[in-house]
Amino acid sequence: MKINEIFYSLQGEGHFAGTPAVFVRFSGCNLACGFCDTDHRRGEEWGEEAVVAEVLRHPARHVVLTGGEPALQATASLVDKLHRAGCYVQMETNGTCAAAAEVGVDWITCSPKDAPVRLARIDELKVVFLGQDLGFCSRLPRAKVYCLQPCDTKDAARNAEITRETIEYIKSHPQWKLSLQTHKLLGFR
Repeated sequence: MKINEIFYSLQGEGHFAGTPAVFVRFSGCNLACGFCDTDHRRGEEWGEEAVVAEVLRHPARHVVLTGGEPALQATASLVDKLHRAGCYVQMETNGTCAAAAEVGVDWITCSPKDAPVRLARIDELKVVFLGQDLGFCSRLPRAKVYCLQPCDTKDAARNAEITRETIEYIKSHPQWKLSLQTHKLLGFR
């Protein structure tokens, strides 16, 4: 597995925002989103035992498999090892790889991009919002939680406008809840 980094922090966004978590950031993705915060050129090969050992160095047992696209590399064997170590495993995926649901994670956060979603199960649908039509969401598997997250364009005025649009959309469509990138707003990693 090519791992970009493993670090301990708080989940900054979505349903589990504020939860202490160990992030296992995989390197590599099948998409190229302009707002991605992962440097896919970085990364080292790790074995499953080494990943689990690094996770267990931290006090939290909530593990977030993220990326890049973790479904390209995460295995049922890794997830089983994490479960046997007492971990709750969340995967953040773009949803293009059906394998995300096949590796046995506890929670799938699907953040779809401009590609077909191939998941049969979604626990949390988290859409990065730029004012686009969300009609496609009705064709996805029913999620337990729907989160709408304003896209960070790195432009303060544009971000404020997108946030206002996001809030208005949620007020008109109350099945959605607001997801903010609190780690960026509060300046933590």
